[in-house]
Amino acid sequence: MEVTSIQNGIIIDHVPAGTALKVLHYLHIDPAATKLALIMNADSQQYGTKDIIKIEGENHVDLEALGLIARQATVDVVEGGVIVAKKHPKLPHRVVNIIRCVNPRCVTTTERGIDQLFHLVDDGGNGKPEYRCDYCDEEAKF
Repeated sequence: MEVTSIQNGIIIDHVPAGTALKVLHYLHIDPAATKLALIMNADSQQYGTKDIIKIEGENHVDLEALGLIARQATVDVVEGGVIVAKKHPKLPHRVVNIIRCVNPRCVTTTERGIDQLFHLVDDGGNGKPEYRCDYCDEEAKF
């Protein structure tokens, strides 16, 4: 299989295998309206297998949202066919409007227009991080 290089855009590399579509969802990227290439379950020396997302014409990605889903991913910014910057997402301490509170009694589910605010309680080490709602202290499910 051959996927050509992009001239201007971003490459999200080292995405956990099988999660590329979930990454696109959390980054609010519509595959039907965006020129992109998904490479799924590619060989990786470091992880065994990985996904790669190449997006033509895009030069920005929400690193906080990416840090929630794929902390080990790298984002390469490509201009003129050359990688000009490499970014690494970090686990955010505060999350705004990326995940939603599941508590039916939370003010964010009963009132409109209130931001979904979460704070990091436990980075999870190598496991899943734990976030809690700023309003009701409910653990986030994502």
